[in-house]
Amino acid sequence: MATGKPFREVELPQQKPQDEGVLFPAVLSPNNTTLELSAFEDAIRTHKPWLESLLLKSGAILFRGFPVISPYDFNRVVEAFGFPELPYVGGAAPRTQVVDRVYTANESPLDREIPFHHEMAYLPNPPTKLFFFCEEEPEAEGETPIVLSHVIYEKMKEKHPYFVAKMEEHGLRYTKITGDDDDPSSYTGSSWKSAYKTDDKTIAEERAAKQGIKLEWMGNAVKIISKPLPAIRFDEESRRKTWFNSLVVSYYGPATEKIGNPNTSAEVGNGDPVDDDAVKDLLKIMKEECVVIPWKKGDFLLVNNLTVLHSRRPLIKPPRRILASLCK
Repeated sequence: MATGKPFREVELPQQKPQDEGVLFPAVLSPNNTTLELSAFEDAIRTHKPWLESLLLKSGAILFRGFPVISPYDFNRVVEAFGFPELPYVGGAAPRTQVVDRVYTANESPLDREIPFHHEMAYLPNPPTKLFFFCEEEPEAEGETPIVLSHVIYEKMKEKHPYFVAKMEEHGLRYTKITGDDDDPSSYTGSSWKSAYKTDDKTIAEERAAKQGIKLEWMGNAVKIISKPLPAIRFDEESRRKTWFNSLVVSYYGPATEKIGNPNTSAEVGNGDPVDDDAVKDLLKIMKEECVVIPWKKGDFLLVNNLTVLHSRRPLIKPPRRILASLCK
Protein backbone atom coordinates (compact mmCIF):
# COMPACT_ATOMS: atom_id res chain seq x y z
CA MET A 1 0.00 0.00 0.00
CA ALA A 2 1.43 3.37 -0.99
CA THR A 3 1.75 5.93 1.79
CA GLY A 4 2.62 9.06 -0.19
CA LYS A 5 5.96 9.05 1.63
CA PRO A 6 9.41 7.62 0.90
CA PHE A 7 8.09 4.46 2.56
CA ARG A 8 5.45 2.00 1.50
CA GLU A 9 3.65 -0.47 3.73
CA VAL A 10 3.97 -4.04 2.54
CA GLU A 11 2.41 -7.26 3.79
CA LEU A 12 4.12 -10.49 4.79
CA PRO A 13 2.34 -13.79 5.43
CA GLN A 14 3.60 -13.93 9.03
CA GLN A 15 1.91 -10.68 10.13
CA LYS A 16 -1.11 -10.89 12.44
CA PRO A 17 -4.14 -8.60 12.29
CA GLN A 18 -5.01 -6.51 15.34
CA ASP A 19 -8.03 -4.34 16.03
CA GLU A 20 -9.37 -2.39 13.05
CA GLY A 21 -7.22 -4.37 10.62
CA VAL A 22 -3.88 -3.05 11.93
CA LEU A 23 -1.10 -5.53 11.14
CA PHE A 24 1.52 -6.64 13.64
CA PRO A 25 4.22 -5.76 12.98
CA ALA A 26 4.02 -3.02 10.38
CA VAL A 27 6.45 -3.64 7.51
CA LEU A 28 7.94 -0.80 5.47
CA SER A 29 9.99 -0.85 2.28
CA PRO A 30 11.34 2.09 0.24
CA ASN A 31 9.25 3.54 -2.56
CA ASN A 32 12.48 4.32 -4.39
CA THR A 33 14.75 1.30 -4.89
CA THR A 34 17.74 3.61 -5.47
CA LEU A 35 17.29 5.38 -2.14
CA GLU A 36 20.65 6.31 -0.60
CA LEU A 37 21.43 6.20 3.11
CA SER A 38 21.63 9.98 3.51
CA ALA A 39 18.23 10.39 1.85
CA PHE A 40 16.84 7.66 4.11
CA GLU A 41 18.13 9.53 7.18
CA ASP A 42 16.46 12.71 5.93
CA ALA A 43 13.20 10.82 5.34
CA ILE A 44 13.26 9.46 8.90
CA ARG A 45 13.71 12.94 10.35
CA THR A 46 11.02 14.44 8.11
CA HIS A 47 8.45 11.72 8.73
CA LYS A 48 9.30 10.89 12.34
CA PRO A 49 5.83 11.87 13.66
CA TRP A 50 4.18 9.50 11.18
CA LEU A 51 6.64 6.72 12.01
CA GLU A 52 6.02 7.19 15.73
CA SER A 53 2.25 7.05 15.21
CA LEU A 54 2.68 3.83 13.21
CA LEU A 55 4.83 2.38 16.00
CA LEU A 56 2.20 3.29 18.58
CA LYS A 57 -0.55 1.75 16.49
CA SER A 58 1.25 -1.46 15.50
CA GLY A 59 3.76 -2.01 18.30
CA ALA A 60 6.72 -2.74 16.01
CA ILE A 61 7.98 -1.74 12.56
CA LEU A 62 10.17 -3.95 10.38
CA PHE A 63 12.17 -1.93 7.81
CA ARG A 64 13.15 -4.10 4.86
CA GLY A 65 15.05 -3.22 1.69
CA PHE A 66 16.61 0.02 2.91
CA PRO A 67 20.31 0.90 2.32
CA VAL A 68 21.49 -0.24 5.76
CA ILE A 69 24.41 -2.65 5.37
CA SER A 70 26.93 -2.14 8.17
CA PRO A 71 26.86 -1.37 11.91
CA TYR A 72 27.94 2.16 10.99
CA ASP A 73 24.90 2.52 8.71
CA PHE A 74 22.67 1.18 11.48
CA ASN A 75 24.10 3.67 13.96
CA ARG A 76 23.34 6.52 11.54
CA VAL A 77 19.74 5.32 11.26
CA VAL A 78 19.36 5.12 15.04
CA GLU A 79 20.75 8.65 15.35
CA ALA A 80 18.34 9.89 12.67
CA PHE A 81 15.35 8.86 14.79
CA GLY A 82 16.67 11.09 17.57
CA PHE A 83 15.54 8.96 20.52
CA PRO A 84 17.79 9.46 23.57
CA GLU A 85 20.18 6.60 24.26
CA LEU A 86 19.66 4.44 27.35
CA PRO A 87 22.97 3.61 29.08
CA TYR A 88 23.28 -0.14 29.53
CA VAL A 89 23.84 -0.23 33.30
CA GLY A 90 22.56 -3.12 35.39
CA GLY A 91 21.84 -5.26 32.35
CA ALA A 92 21.65 -9.03 32.79
CA ALA A 93 22.99 -9.94 29.34
CA PRO A 94 26.65 -9.72 28.30
CA ARG A 95 26.97 -7.16 25.49
CA THR A 96 29.83 -5.59 23.58
CA GLN A 97 29.83 -2.13 22.06
CA VAL A 98 30.28 -2.34 18.29
CA VAL A 99 30.12 1.32 17.34
CA ASP A 100 28.76 4.31 19.26
CA ARG A 101 25.11 3.40 20.10
CA VAL A 102 25.26 -0.09 18.60
CA TYR A 103 25.88 -3.21 20.70
CA THR A 104 25.72 -6.96 20.29
CA ALA A 105 22.21 -8.16 21.09
CA ASN A 106 23.12 -11.09 23.34
CA GLU A 107 26.35 -13.07 23.41
CA SER A 108 25.03 -16.38 24.71
CA PRO A 109 25.37 -19.44 22.42
CA LEU A 110 23.18 -18.96 19.37
CA ASP A 111 21.78 -22.48 19.55
CA ARG A 112 20.08 -21.59 22.85
CA GLU A 113 16.60 -20.14 23.07
CA ILE A 114 16.04 -16.84 24.86
CA PRO A 115 12.48 -16.69 26.26
CA PHE A 116 10.08 -13.79 25.78
CA HIS A 117 10.70 -10.66 27.81
CA HIS A 118 10.41 -6.91 27.87
CA GLU A 119 13.95 -5.57 27.72
CA MET A 120 15.29 -4.79 31.21
CA ALA A 121 11.86 -5.08 32.86
CA TYR A 122 13.76 -6.18 35.98
CA LEU A 123 14.83 -2.54 36.45
CA PRO A 124 12.65 0.47 37.32
CA ASN A 125 13.55 2.48 34.19
CA PRO A 126 13.78 0.14 31.20
CA PRO A 127 14.14 1.31 27.60
CA THR A 128 10.97 2.45 25.87
CA LYS A 129 12.20 1.53 22.38
CA LEU A 130 14.57 -1.05 20.91
CA PHE A 131 16.27 -1.35 17.56
CA PHE A 132 17.51 -4.66 16.15
CA PHE A 133 19.63 -4.91 12.99
CA CYS A 134 20.45 -7.96 10.91
CA GLU A 135 24.06 -7.70 9.79
CA GLU A 136 24.38 -11.41 8.93
CA GLU A 137 21.27 -13.29 7.84
CA PRO A 138 20.74 -16.70 9.48
CA GLU A 139 20.82 -19.73 7.21
CA ALA A 140 18.11 -21.48 9.25
CA GLU A 141 15.95 -20.17 12.12
CA GLY A 142 17.55 -17.84 14.69
CA GLU A 143 14.60 -15.44 14.34
CA THR A 144 13.55 -12.79 16.85
CA PRO A 145 9.88 -13.54 17.58
CA ILE A 146 7.69 -10.73 18.92
CA VAL A 147 4.33 -10.77 20.67
CA LEU A 148 1.87 -8.13 21.85
CA SER A 149 2.02 -7.79 25.61
CA HIS A 150 -1.62 -6.85 26.14
CA VAL A 151 -2.70 -10.06 24.41
CA ILE A 152 -0.57 -12.09 26.83
CA TYR A 153 -2.03 -10.23 29.80
CA GLU A 154 -5.61 -10.80 28.64
CA LYS A 155 -5.13 -14.50 27.98
CA MET A 156 -3.23 -15.09 31.22
CA LYS A 157 -5.92 -13.24 33.20
CA GLU A 158 -8.53 -15.50 31.63
CA LYS A 159 -6.49 -18.67 32.31
CA HIS A 160 -4.99 -17.83 35.74
CA PRO A 161 -6.98 -14.95 37.26
CA TYR A 162 -5.80 -15.53 40.84
CA PHE A 163 -2.11 -15.60 39.91
CA VAL A 164 -2.42 -12.54 37.69
CA ALA A 165 -4.28 -10.67 40.46
CA LYS A 166 -1.42 -11.44 42.86
CA MET A 167 1.09 -10.14 40.31
CA GLU A 168 -0.95 -6.98 39.81
CA GLU A 169 -1.10 -6.37 43.56
CA HIS A 170 2.41 -7.33 44.61
CA GLY A 171 4.61 -7.29 41.48
CA LEU A 172 7.68 -9.48 41.12
CA ARG A 173 11.05 -9.56 42.82
CA TYR A 174 14.06 -10.74 40.78
CA THR A 175 17.24 -12.34 42.10
CA LYS A 176 20.46 -13.27 40.31
CA ILE A 177 23.76 -14.68 41.54
CA THR A 178 26.81 -13.74 39.49
CA GLY A 179 30.57 -13.52 39.82
CA ASP A 180 33.57 -11.52 38.63
CA ASP A 181 33.49 -12.86 35.08
CA ASP A 182 30.82 -13.03 32.42
CA ASP A 183 29.27 -16.45 31.87
CA PRO A 184 29.24 -16.86 28.07
CA SER A 185 26.95 -19.91 28.31
CA SER A 186 24.03 -17.92 29.76
CA TYR A 187 21.73 -15.31 28.24
CA THR A 188 21.69 -13.63 31.68
CA GLY A 189 25.41 -14.19 32.23
CA SER A 190 26.78 -10.70 32.76
CA SER A 191 29.13 -10.38 35.74
CA TRP A 192 28.60 -7.66 38.33
CA LYS A 193 31.63 -5.90 36.85
CA SER A 194 30.06 -5.86 33.39
CA ALA A 195 26.61 -4.97 34.68
CA TYR A 196 27.78 -1.96 36.70
CA LYS A 197 30.75 -0.95 34.53
CA THR A 198 33.27 -1.09 37.37
CA ASP A 199 35.52 -3.45 39.33
CA ASP A 200 34.98 -1.45 42.53
CA LYS A 201 32.37 -3.03 44.81
CA THR A 202 31.48 0.29 46.43
CA ILE A 203 30.80 1.95 43.07
CA ALA A 204 28.79 -1.11 42.00
CA GLU A 205 26.67 -0.81 45.15
CA GLU A 206 26.07 2.90 44.49
CA ARG A 207 25.01 2.29 40.90
CA ALA A 208 22.78 -0.60 41.90
CA ALA A 209 21.16 1.43 44.68
CA LYS A 210 20.14 4.11 42.17
CA GLN A 211 18.10 1.38 40.45
CA GLY A 212 16.56 0.10 43.67
CA ILE A 213 18.85 -2.95 43.62
CA LYS A 214 20.51 -4.49 46.68
CA LEU A 215 23.85 -6.30 46.37
CA GLU A 216 24.71 -9.05 48.87
CA TRP A 217 28.36 -10.05 48.56
CA MET A 218 29.51 -13.65 48.78
CA GLY A 219 33.27 -13.32 48.40
CA ASN A 220 33.76 -12.08 44.83
CA ALA A 221 30.31 -13.31 43.86
CA VAL A 222 27.17 -11.33 44.56
CA LYS A 223 23.44 -11.83 44.89
CA ILE A 224 21.60 -9.10 43.00
CA ILE A 225 18.15 -8.51 44.51
CA SER A 226 15.55 -6.14 43.07
CA LYS A 227 12.82 -4.46 45.01
CA PRO A 228 9.32 -5.64 44.03
CA LEU A 229 8.63 -4.20 40.59
CA PRO A 230 5.29 -3.93 38.78
CA ALA A 231 4.59 -7.06 36.74
CA ILE A 232 1.49 -5.67 35.03
CA ARG A 233 1.81 -2.21 33.53
CA PHE A 234 -0.90 0.14 32.29
CA ASP A 235 0.33 1.69 29.06
CA GLU A 236 -0.87 5.28 28.93
CA GLU A 237 -0.66 5.64 25.16
CA SER A 238 -2.49 2.46 24.15
CA ARG A 239 -4.74 2.52 27.27
CA ARG A 240 -4.15 -1.19 27.83
CA LYS A 241 -2.69 -3.35 30.56
CA THR A 242 0.45 -5.20 29.50
CA TRP A 243 2.37 -8.24 30.72
CA PHE A 244 5.37 -6.09 31.53
CA ASN A 245 7.89 -8.27 33.34
CA SER A 246 10.88 -10.59 33.03
CA LEU A 247 9.20 -13.59 34.61
CA VAL A 248 10.06 -16.23 32.02
CA VAL A 249 13.75 -15.29 31.72
CA SER A 250 14.20 -15.04 35.50
CA TYR A 251 12.05 -17.82 36.94
CA TYR A 252 13.76 -21.20 37.30
CA GLY A 253 11.52 -24.19 37.91
CA PRO A 254 10.11 -27.27 36.18
CA ALA A 255 8.44 -25.14 33.50
CA THR A 256 11.71 -23.46 32.50
CA GLU A 257 14.44 -25.92 33.45
CA LYS A 258 15.30 -26.59 29.78
CA ILE A 259 15.65 -22.91 28.90
CA GLY A 260 16.28 -21.17 32.22
CA ASN A 261 19.30 -20.18 34.28
CA PRO A 262 19.60 -21.81 37.73
CA ASN A 263 21.39 -18.70 39.01
CA THR A 264 18.29 -16.54 38.53
CA SER A 265 14.93 -16.60 40.25
CA ALA A 266 11.68 -14.69 40.50
CA GLU A 267 9.06 -14.58 43.22
CA VAL A 268 5.87 -12.65 43.81
CA GLY A 269 6.62 -9.36 45.55
CA ASN A 270 5.01 -10.53 48.81
CA GLY A 271 7.40 -13.50 48.94
CA ASP A 272 5.01 -16.11 47.55
CA PRO A 273 6.43 -18.55 44.99
CA VAL A 274 5.59 -18.28 41.33
CA ASP A 275 2.92 -20.71 40.11
CA ASP A 276 4.77 -23.18 37.88
CA ASP A 277 1.58 -24.27 36.12
CA ALA A 278 0.92 -20.64 35.24
CA VAL A 279 4.40 -20.36 33.75
CA LYS A 280 3.79 -23.49 31.66
CA ASP A 281 0.62 -21.97 30.25
CA LEU A 282 2.37 -18.63 29.77
CA LEU A 283 5.04 -20.24 27.60
CA LYS A 284 2.36 -21.96 25.53
CA ILE A 285 0.34 -18.77 25.05
CA MET A 286 3.40 -16.78 24.03
CA LYS A 287 4.31 -19.40 21.44
CA GLU A 288 0.78 -19.45 20.05
CA GLU A 289 0.39 -15.67 19.82
CA CYS A 290 3.83 -14.59 18.59
CA VAL A 291 4.91 -13.50 15.12
CA VAL A 292 8.06 -15.05 13.67
CA ILE A 293 9.51 -13.36 10.57
CA PRO A 294 12.80 -14.74 9.20
CA TRP A 295 15.60 -12.17 9.16
CA LYS A 296 17.02 -10.84 5.90
CA LYS A 297 20.35 -9.05 5.70
CA GLY A 298 19.86 -5.32 6.19
CA ASP A 299 16.55 -5.66 8.05
CA PHE A 300 16.09 -3.53 11.10
CA LEU A 301 13.26 -3.75 13.58
CA LEU A 302 11.96 -0.93 15.77
CA VAL A 303 10.09 -2.26 18.81
CA ASN A 304 7.93 -0.45 21.37
CA ASN A 305 9.42 -2.11 24.45
CA LEU A 306 6.47 -0.96 26.58
CA THR A 307 3.92 -2.97 24.59
CA VAL A 308 5.84 -5.76 22.81
CA LEU A 309 7.87 -8.69 24.15
CA HIS A 310 10.66 -10.31 22.14
CA SER A 311 12.66 -13.53 22.26
CA ARG A 312 15.25 -15.48 20.26
CA ARG A 313 14.74 -18.82 18.56
CA PRO A 314 17.69 -21.22 18.50
CA LEU A 315 19.92 -20.93 15.45
CA ILE A 316 19.94 -24.12 13.41
CA LYS A 317 22.45 -23.11 10.76
CA PRO A 318 24.94 -20.20 11.08
CA PRO A 319 25.86 -17.46 10.51
CA ARG A 320 23.76 -14.98 12.47
CA ARG A 321 24.70 -11.51 13.69
CA ILE A 322 21.98 -9.31 15.15
CA LEU A 323 22.91 -5.96 16.69
CA ALA A 324 20.87 -3.80 19.03
CA SER A 325 20.43 -0.27 20.31
CA LEU A 326 18.42 0.78 23.37
CA CYS A 327 16.52 4.06 23.75
CA LYS A 328 15.10 5.83 26.79
